[in-house]
Amino acid sequence: MARTLAGDASERRGDKDSDVENSAALTGLPLRSMVGSFRDGLARSDALMRRLIPGLAILFIFVLAVFRAGELANDHTQTRQSAQTTLSLMASVVASGLALPEEGLPKTGYRTTLKRILADSLPAGATSKGRIFLVADQAGRIVASAPAQPSLESRPISDILGPSQPLTVFGARAGVLPVAVDFGDGAGDVQSLVTVHHLEGQLGMIAVLQPESAIFSKWRDDLSANVTLFVGTSLVLLAVIYGFFSQASRAEAADDMYAATRGRIDTALTHGRCGLFDWDLSRGRMFWSSSLYELLGREPKDDILSFGDVADITHPDDIDLLGLAEHLLESGETLVDETFRMRHADGSWIWLRARGEIQSEPGRAEPHLIGICIDITEQHELAEQSRMADLRLRDAIETISEAFVLWNLKNELVICNSNYQSLHNLPNAVIKPGTPYKDVMAAASNTEIAPQRVTVRQRGGAPEGSYEAQLEDGRWLQISERRTKDGGFVSVGTDITALKKHEEKLMESEKRLKATVSDLQKSRQTLEFQARQLVEMADKYQEEKTRAEAANKAKSEFLANISHELRTPLNAIIGFSDIMTQEMFGPLGTNRYSDYCKDIYSSGTYLLNVINDILDMSKIEAGRMSIETETVSAAAAAEDAGRIVTGAATEKNITVTADVASNLHVKADKRALKQILLNLLANAVKFTPDNGTVTLKAHPRGDKLRFEVCDTGIGISARDIQRLAKPFVQVENQFTKTHQGSGLGLAIARSLVDLHGGSLSIRSEVRKGTTVSFTLPLAEQDAA
Repeated sequence: MARTLAGDASERRGDKDSDVENSAALTGLPLRSMVGSFRDGLARSDALMRRLIPGLAILFIFVLAVFRAGELANDHTQTRQSAQTTLSLMASVVASGLALPEEGLPKTGYRTTLKRILADSLPAGATSKGRIFLVADQAGRIVASAPAQPSLESRPISDILGPSQPLTVFGARAGVLPVAVDFGDGAGDVQSLVTVHHLEGQLGMIAVLQPESAIFSKWRDDLSANVTLFVGTSLVLLAVIYGFFSQASRAEAADDMYAATRGRIDTALTHGRCGLFDWDLSRGRMFWSSSLYELLGREPKDDILSFGDVADITHPDDIDLLGLAEHLLESGETLVDETFRMRHADGSWIWLRARGEIQSEPGRAEPHLIGICIDITEQHELAEQSRMADLRLRDAIETISEAFVLWNLKNELVICNSNYQSLHNLPNAVIKPGTPYKDVMAAASNTEIAPQRVTVRQRGGAPEGSYEAQLEDGRWLQISERRTKDGGFVSVGTDITALKKHEEKLMESEKRLKATVSDLQKSRQTLEFQARQLVEMADKYQEEKTRAEAANKAKSEFLANISHELRTPLNAIIGFSDIMTQEMFGPLGTNRYSDYCKDIYSSGTYLLNVINDILDMSKIEAGRMSIETETVSAAAAAEDAGRIVTGAATEKNITVTADVASNLHVKADKRALKQILLNLLANAVKFTPDNGTVTLKAHPRGDKLRFEVCDTGIGISARDIQRLAKPFVQVENQFTKTHQGSGLGLAIARSLVDLHGGSLSIRSEVRKGTTVSFTLPLAEQDAA
């Protein structure tokens, strides 16, 4: 059976007679006025043929005429081409074979000799079909012809060929040309094909011509036969058309009646959202009415559908057509009522209900399942929506935190959620729909013991008809009840135990709050008093800050002014003491005066350096110190600073070394860099014991150049490092210090480094030495 159904498509294409028999079986439909799909197709084909046959007949006659005309025209062209080729070949053959005697033509009787030579050079059959060979001398006059044409001889060849074709047209290889030839017989010009070849020697040319009437005589006979056959065929075809239309006109009335009847049935089926089907179970073929096609959004067809066509659009999860057919054939059942889905043309699924009965016509062994398919998509969707709505309602009721229960008009249970069941400890047996209210309450083990009816005003937001109740286990519920439209009622219980406990706590908190408010009032008075004091203190702080800033500014200005005033007399003291020390204007008289002068010079120089440091520091603090950066050689700056401190280092036998590559350059102020290095080296020499070492290093780090001044001096403790590099700050106080200095050298160095955008750091260990390092921007190599 499966092989029969699966092979239906190829069987339907290869067995047309079986389709005819199957269409005859379709007359067993419940409505006998409906015919089969195949017969409907024939009816529609007849209507179409009635429109197409006249056109097809005319088109056939026209095509036949064009075809035969084309063939005749082609034959005409081939006949002409064949004649032209034959004339050209014969002219070439005769021209090549026309040989004159070595002594030439005799002066008398040369025409007879030339005719004989021409006759000898002609091939067999050359003069058949009206071909004429003409030989002309160099003057263009005809001297010989074959077959003999006495009327043409001695005439100029141009008179025969016509004045419209000068001899220059016919070259040695001019080909074949159509011309009008005058044979001189009084019959006028005769259309002929002519070819001319030039000859060498005493002869001028040879012309071969053939009348077109002789060329196309056979073609005209064929033309007459074809015209006769075409006219006869056209008359027979017209007679067949007349017979067809006479039969069609008699069947047209019956077709109109059939079409009207079928239209009414299809209209009724279409508006009823249903369609007819006839399933040949043995062959697996099925007929559908047009309404069933329209139900599925498909174009109606008159063909018999195969089992595969129907199975392709049937949902496999709903029905097994193959299994249904086998079951019906094996079990002998005759009634079918199935619900399944079929695919609509737009890709959606349509739910159909097929109801039918197996029928067999007398004399036919093939059983047919004949029935009707009804569209039940809307009913199915409504049922599905109702089911989904019920599920959503149950889910919604189940997910709410309150206990929910619904009773009908007879006070029977409709639905409740798990919260209601657990609240009253109800067994599963009594929460089934339809259980009476009294039975449910009788099975409850946790019922109300203290109902208290309350109004909306007693609990904000509580709906009308609600009340509070305490359960046996001590929990409190707020129960809201409403009547439904069908006379039942719905009850929602909310657990307010926590709210009750919270209310009790609020009562206690309210008492404590009142006591706290009293204490807060006293505290507020205290805070207001303290706030007034803070405002007054803030005003005083602002005044003191302004005074401090003004004092600091005045200090900086004072230092700048006093430093300037002190430098003028110091220059005189230093200069005159230097002159007296060198005894430029004579001896002083005693060595003690020379020692005094040296002391005055050294003291003045020291005081000038201190004043210069103070002046630089005051400029920096006042913001009046400006730097002008340029590309400076680090090695040159290190060399200059080292040379200046060499004297002080030599007195203490301290070794000062500089390890700075000559190709290193920085973007810095030249004077400021020199002062930074000088201050750091001077500090290192000052605090390094005798026979120590001081080292200046420089090495690049990224886009910066890092300078390091290392010494083997007394070192600095960790707590003192934090306050160094501040103005006037020294590790030793004024009572314990052993080295002179203002304490500004390191502060000035740090400030100058900061002005360059660098940073200065100190690493030290007591009695082992100190390393002071700083970074400056590294200059581009090409800029150097």
